[in-house]
Amino acid sequence: MSDLLITNVDVLTDEGVLKNHAIEIENGYITAILKDSEAIKAKDSAKDVLDGKGQLAAPGLVNTHTHIAMGLFRNYADDLELMEWLETAIWPTEAKLNDDYVRYGTQLGIAEMLRTGTTTFSDMYFFMNTTAEVVKETGIRSVLSRGLAGVSPTADQALVENADLFRTWNGFDNDRIKVLLGPHAPYTCPDAYMEKVISLSHELNCGIHMHLSETKGEVENVMKATGKTPIAHMHDLGLFWNTTLAAHCVHVTDEDMAIMAENNVAVAHNPQSNLKLASGIAPVPEMIGKGITVGLGTDGSASNNNADMLEEVRLVATLHKARLYDPKAIPAQAAWHMGTVEGAKALGYTDLGVLAKGYRADIVLYDVSGMHWMPRYNDLAALVYSANSSDVNTTIVGGKVLMKDKELLTIDEEKLRAEITKAQEYFSN
Repeated sequence: MSDLLITNVDVLTDEGVLKNHAIEIENGYITAILKDSEAIKAKDSAKDVLDGKGQLAAPGLVNTHTHIAMGLFRNYADDLELMEWLETAIWPTEAKLNDDYVRYGTQLGIAEMLRTGTTTFSDMYFFMNTTAEVVKETGIRSVLSRGLAGVSPTADQALVENADLFRTWNGFDNDRIKVLLGPHAPYTCPDAYMEKVISLSHELNCGIHMHLSETKGEVENVMKATGKTPIAHMHDLGLFWNTTLAAHCVHVTDEDMAIMAENNVAVAHNPQSNLKLASGIAPVPEMIGKGITVGLGTDGSASNNNADMLEEVRLVATLHKARLYDPKAIPAQAAWHMGTVEGAKALGYTDLGVLAKGYRADIVLYDVSGMHWMPRYNDLAALVYSANSSDVNTTIVGGKVLMKDKELLTIDEEKLRAEITKAQEYFSN
């Protein structure tokens, strides 16, 4: 007996699209992908049946790097380089945050992600116990890190909070929530503080999520202080002993990439944010060529303006073609995998991001009736190059339907809109 059976649906698999099939789900996992004729019998024993006619089932997108509650600051400050943006606009405004605002900012980001086909996100921010509660309530999958800044007066307390977050939430609901330590960046985390972070990572056996080599200025400053690049310096400090998710990695050398490959450092690539903040273009094809796992992220909603991962997939598939003057630089399938299964690997999931038996049932149904889907020669290419995130009709995480027929089932949108309007008035003053 299955918990959910999706019938009459086209299924995007790594071997191609299976037309008019069914997906059987039990205990949060895909137990079978059936032909239409086989689904008739399975239908009788299914607890719930979802008709997928006219839709394409695809793996949910995986957002490997967010500061989700920063959606509260969307369009608050724009057209600035990273450090000016942070120091003059974002950091002073973040000082006004509290649990309630983070709760609604997190709901806003999750609502946007569920509506645009993202089923997993990795977040680094403040008030993370509140974020975890919202993740629990809404049903999405998440990897959480409490942002740590050694230059902050609350630096040591933040370490305690990150450790408590790990002990409370890591592994919740069959790893629907996981926890990493979140040292912000080399310019906010002096070496003495990083030694505390690394010591705590050993104590907890916990991985790390950190911004590294995001801007030329960051690299130049670390080189001046240590004689080494941020990647080489963190390696020598012992950061990479466990799972490490390095956000951005825009300015990395061949030697850096060799260190990253040797130590299984995964990259959260944020192409739109990197472009908007004038940080540069990361050498992603070169990283992939060296065997580095690269996932995609949207960064903070304030820096990227939205949490739409389909846009990131499209950008990464096109940007590097132009950068390298090579139409095969990152083909459609590689770009799609960066947004799904490779992103899942970057977050430590080995059974996520593919529609196949034994994989977690994080599934998105796309309405393929729009003119931009015609003709349907290649559905994967259509997803990457021509589909819209507004085509998302139904979103499922761990076998649970969180949005059906474009209606969010775990978020009160009317209340959320009212709270975000209040937040706008608060942060505008």
